[in-house]
Amino acid sequence: MSRPIRVRFAPSPTGPLHMGGVRTALFNYLFAKQNNGSFVLRIEDTDQNRYVANAEEYITDSLNWSGIPYDEGPGKDKGFGPYRQSERKHIYKQYANRLVDEGKAYYAFDTSERLEFHRQDHQEKGKTFIYNWHNREKLVNSLSLSVEEVNKRLDSGEKYVIRFKTPTDLKLELQDQIRGKIIIDTNTLDDKILFKSDGMPTYHLANVVDDHLMEISHVIRGEEWLPSLALHVLLYKAFEWDTPEFAHLPLILKPTGKGKLSKRDGDKLGFPVFPLSYTNEETGEVSRGYREDGYFPEAFINMLAFLGWNPGTEQELFSLEELINAFDIQKVGKSGSKFDVEKTKWFQHQYLVHTDSTSLAVAFVPELENHLGENHGFDQDYVARVIDLLKERATFVRDFWELGDYFFIPPDNYDAKASKKGWKDGTDSLMEDLIKILREVKDFSSKNIEDQVKNWITSNEIGFGKVMQPFRLSLVGALKGPHIFDICELIGKEETISRIRTAVDKLPLSAT
Repeated sequence: MSRPIRVRFAPSPTGPLHMGGVRTALFNYLFAKQNNGSFVLRIEDTDQNRYVANAEEYITDSLNWSGIPYDEGPGKDKGFGPYRQSERKHIYKQYANRLVDEGKAYYAFDTSERLEFHRQDHQEKGKTFIYNWHNREKLVNSLSLSVEEVNKRLDSGEKYVIRFKTPTDLKLELQDQIRGKIIIDTNTLDDKILFKSDGMPTYHLANVVDDHLMEISHVIRGEEWLPSLALHVLLYKAFEWDTPEFAHLPLILKPTGKGKLSKRDGDKLGFPVFPLSYTNEETGEVSRGYREDGYFPEAFINMLAFLGWNPGTEQELFSLEELINAFDIQKVGKSGSKFDVEKTKWFQHQYLVHTDSTSLAVAFVPELENHLGENHGFDQDYVARVIDLLKERATFVRDFWELGDYFFIPPDNYDAKASKKGWKDGTDSLMEDLIKILREVKDFSSKNIEDQVKNWITSNEIGFGKVMQPFRLSLVGALKGPHIFDICELIGKEETISRIRTAVDKLPLSAT
């Protein structure tokens, strides 16, 4: 019988969650849901020096906003908790001691000063110092010291670390679901520290022990952990535990394609690299977030899915349910995926266009109130109809004001270039005639207004541009916007005529 599918996302609470971390969480989530498995959140807070108090809450909020909440983790104990490594530290020491007792790890008493001396000495000789089989019995540890001396040092409270005793002369064959077969010569590996002098485990020991105890079946994580794969597999072998399946995701690259995407790139080029905005409590520095920048979580997730994964079809827009059904870890590429700012905006635009205008109207209310106050007087139906006309041109909800403020307030100035182009000698007279035509229109619907106005223009052999340009300028204040007769219908007959009258009064006859 195959093992139940259990995957984990195990971030460190050292600051805001990078979008690369969210992508790792997303791929774990998709894999779990596709296989009726569990998506576990584990907080790896063993590095207490870099711990940030509000970072864990930020991680949880980010996953929830992205629509990929964890099934199991802090506050959702399913029998495998606690889910914070700082609350599990009593567990790790026994496993480190077990390895020591079995001769698979050892106590090392080397001071940092002594290790630095060896590094400098090797460097001067053109070599690299590696603490491993080559020199471990010449250094200060339980392999080189007598049992009596080791016990004496331990009893006196001397500081020590526990190092893994890497097996020698072994060709380790590793399997990665994305990268295939990897062969490592264990003689090239160092003896990593498993347990630190501060009483906390290192990532290597803690994550292997936790993955085993939490019955994790698949470890899907970032490429940066690929160099640790050999050690982790060796630890599983040392404990005689079943090894999970591994998959190491490619990097998200800078827009130039050179190097890993960082916060600095976002700051420099003007885009967020975090899902939510984040305030550094020490410095007060605020980092931008996709949510606060106006992105829909669905667009953010759709964009992330394509950074490294390809469905093998032409389809680019996926709902979360569609992503779950289509996702295949075998279709994740090995190479880094270049982040594209414009493509990200394209995803956002597509989701905005396909979102119901009534929902967008609700989302637009704060922006409307920001400009006009709470008592702006426009009902939701009117706002939704305006948005229906504008959303093909918009990327974010906030764009609706800039694109269509004239639906809510008449223009108080007129674009100078457009005025010069559209308001000629004789335009005033044409606009007065247009007002008379509009007054006679009974059914003030877009199609009927258009028919009436165009019949008048044609029958009087007037150039369309001579009417339509100043007409639009009167209503909008510029030569932009959707179908002009749709604008007329929405703002109504009296407002349409009032705006033309205002333009006649304000724009000089000498605009040419």
